[in-house]
Amino acid sequence: MPSAVSECLYCQENETLHNLMIKITDLKVSQLFLFKEQSYTGRLNVVYKDHGVEFYELSDEERKAFMDDVATAAKAIAKAFNPDKINYGAFSDTLSHLHFHIVPKYKDGYGFGSVFEMNPNKVILSDTEYMALIEKIKANL
Repeated sequence: MPSAVSECLYCQENETLHNLMIKITDLKVSQLFLFKEQSYTGRLNVVYKDHGVEFYELSDEERKAFMDDVATAAKAIAKAFNPDKINYGAFSDTLSHLHFHIVPKYKDGYGFGSVFEMNPNKVILSDTEYMALIEKIKANL
């Protein structure tokens, strides 16, 4: 039976990951990804460096560093896109790799006032448009 690490899209950097997200950069203890599905303009994923770690298992220092990465990413989104609200999600029943979804919400945008959809599949951009978003985010990290 394959191990959880061998099946983890983040650890393996496999085709599933590349179909869903584009890596932006490494942060202190995590990697930052832009979701290709952009119904929520600027939606990111902050992915902890190690596999199989629950949030409560992190040391105080590791937890602070990870949350600093989450805050850094959210601040970059706020500066780059000026959303009305930023939602955060940390959940996964089948993927044992700690990650936080950062979901900018806009009053006149998709899904404002409701729980975000994981993959509404409404807005897919061109490579040029993804790169423009990534450059805006990087400029504000």
